[in-house]
Amino acid sequence: MKYQFAERVDLMKSSAIREILKVTQEPDMISFAGGLPAPELFPLAGIREAFQEALSSDPAVLQYSNTEGFLPLREYIVSKMQQDGINARAENVLITNGSQQALDLITKLFINPGDIVLVEKPSYLGALQVFRSYQAKFVDIATDYEGINVDAFELAIKEYHPKLIYLTPTFKNPTGVTLAADRRRAVAGLAAKYKVPLIEDDPYRELRYYGDPVPPIKSFDGSDWVIYMGSFSKIIAPGLRLGWVATEGELMDKLVLAKQGTDLHTGTLVQRGVYNYLVNHNIKAHIEAIRAEYGRRRDVMLQQMDEQFPKNFSWTKPDGGMFLWVTLPEGANSGSLLKQAIKEKVAYVPGAMFFPNGGGLNTLRLNFSNSTPVKIKAGIQRLARLLTE
Repeated sequence: MKYQFAERVDLMKSSAIREILKVTQEPDMISFAGGLPAPELFPLAGIREAFQEALSSDPAVLQYSNTEGFLPLREYIVSKMQQDGINARAENVLITNGSQQALDLITKLFINPGDIVLVEKPSYLGALQVFRSYQAKFVDIATDYEGINVDAFELAIKEYHPKLIYLTPTFKNPTGVTLAADRRRAVAGLAAKYKVPLIEDDPYRELRYYGDPVPPIKSFDGSDWVIYMGSFSKIIAPGLRLGWVATEGELMDKLVLAKQGTDLHTGTLVQRGVYNYLVNHNIKAHIEAIRAEYGRRRDVMLQQMDEQFPKNFSWTKPDGGMFLWVTLPEGANSGSLLKQAIKEKVAYVPGAMFFPNGGGLNTLRLNFSNSTPVKIKAGIQRLARLLTE
């Protein structure tokens, strides 16, 4: 049977990372490819109790619910954002099936075919997938070890008139880089000055292992041009698919309508269960535990790289998050090396996948959160042998 699909379907591609993960399931494979939390650190007992509490308290947890989301959960999120300097009320928060859905809903509201989205270079692959599915075009802005270049950012806004801006400013996927506070204030001001909605995707904020927190871009937003997205995937578990988007007025009204047309609402039981876990099961202690372990894994990976990688390689040393970004010498191609790496039972993500307009052939992304220190040591040894041949 030959279906007549919409033209945009041709732009839908499987995530390259998901394709890599398919071939990394062998038991002796060490994978630094996925952006995955450590499943052995999931709070299974607390989640089990929290969901049982929800099921025991009210049969309505299995009923349809409102689109905006469970009010006590939204109020919890508001208090969480206020601690980070973001002024918000419960009516400013929409609960979504992960922050990925929030991004899809926002894009659906703003992007027509051919519209420009301003992104970092490199940028989160999942976001690029969403924007491509709505036939957006990209203008990518260079970054350094303090994040996006503000002068280039303003120049691109003036020259290309983007419909949306997308930034992951804290422990960015894929590089781990954090946007400096003065640059955050600057980009918030520029979004307001030129009246361009800026999406701040902030899933890694609580995974800080060293240093002091940097205020969200949204905390510098006095004109409501910054749309803030958050998630429980990294601090509880991604399989729950629970995130949120925070914005104001007309845009929130339109987001609610878009979500109604997509799935009516996020699962009632999941919202109630996660809320119970957050308020009754010491989420702060759990976050401290995963911070300690992920920080240890980061340190082990960096130490192994310092000892084994050639001196003409460079890499980021982030204060948090899940990723390190490696730059090989000019002329190297991490994509071409991947097949051999998989034969050597180690996997990574070639960096070119994160560059929407090409480039990055000599870069790669490594995830440290999903591998034990023992596996990290063995995997970096395998990778070092391959990359130095």
